[in-house]
Amino acid sequence: MKALDPQVQTEIEAAAFRRLLQHLDNNKDVQNIDLMILADFCRNCLAKWLMAAAEDQDVELNYDEAREIVYGMPYEEWKDLYQQPATEAQLKAFAEREAARKARGDH
Repeated sequence: MKALDPQVQTEIEAAAFRRLLQHLDNNKDVQNIDLMILADFCRNCLAKWLMAAAEDQDVELNYDEAREIVYGMPYEEWKDLYQQPATEAQLKAFAEREAARKARGDH
């Protein structure tokens, strides 16, 4: 693989992250529990990762601010507008995934 200038790499990664956020915004029907079941991360995880990255740069960013970046609006507003109650099937699949993670030793 061709070595990238660190600044260019950061800019590319940032653009890809913005595209991921746009993709999630364009697919609000994909619920966080669906993401957790299939990929073991969700929009809230992205917000936590943003907070950690900000902390690494000595930038203060709290959870609500990070979630607003990810959701494009305050979390409570997004939740009221788009979050659906989890179905029994989703809850079962999530519980099975969590049990499998614990059995593997993933926490």
